[in-house]
Amino acid sequence: MASGPVSFGDTRTVDDDPQTQPQDQPRDPASDGPQPEPIRFFGTTWVAHDGGYALRRAGVAAGALAAAAAGAFLLRFGFQGLSIAKVGTFVGLLVVVAFAVCSALAFRKTWEGFTRRPEPGGRGSEAAASSAQGILLIGFIGTLLAYFVRALIEAPGEKLHRAEYERARELHTRRRDSRTGNPATRATGKKRKRG
Repeated sequence: MASGPVSFGDTRTVDDDPQTQPQDQPRDPASDGPQPEPIRFFGTTWVAHDGGYALRRAGVAAGALAAAAAGAFLLRFGFQGLSIAKVGTFVGLLVVVAFAVCSALAFRKTWEGFTRRPEPGGRGSEAAASSAQGILLIGFIGTLLAYFVRALIEAPGEKLHRAEYERARELHTRRRDSRTGNPATRATGKKRKRG
C-alpha cells in the first residue's frame, strides 16, 4: 500500500489572493484610509451611531450602575465583618476612608482615560502603572461609576477615539491629495504665490 507524499500547502484560494483581484472594480474609499479603533462593548458603532449604539450605551450605563450597587452591597458585608470582629472604630474608619479615596482616584483615572491617552515612557512608568492597577482594583466602584456617568454622555472613550480617527483621516486625505494631480501645476502654483 504505497502512498504519495502528503502536502499541506497554502490553503488560500484564487479569490483570497489580492494580486488576482480585478483591478477595474471600484474600491470603497473608506477602506483605503485609516480604520476606526473599536471601543469595548461598542465596536465601531460609535462612528456613525448605528448598530444599536443607543441600546449599547443604555446597557453599559445600566450594567455599570448595577455592578457598582452590587459591589457596594458586598463591601457592606466586609464592613459588617469588621464590626463583628470588634477591631475598633479607628480601623473601621481607616478602611472606609481607604475605599473612599481609592474609589475617587479610580473614578478620576478612568475618566481621564476616556479623554486622553496615557503618556508613554517616563521615569518609573511601570511602577506607576502597577500602583494604579492596585488603586483601580480597590476603588472598583469609582471605575464603574465613571463608566456609568460617561455612558450617559457618550460611549466611554468616544471623544478621544473620534478626535484621533478624524485626525488620521485628515492626514490620510492630505497625503493622498499631495500624491495625485499634475506636479507641474503644483510647481507653477508655488511660483505664482512667490511673485
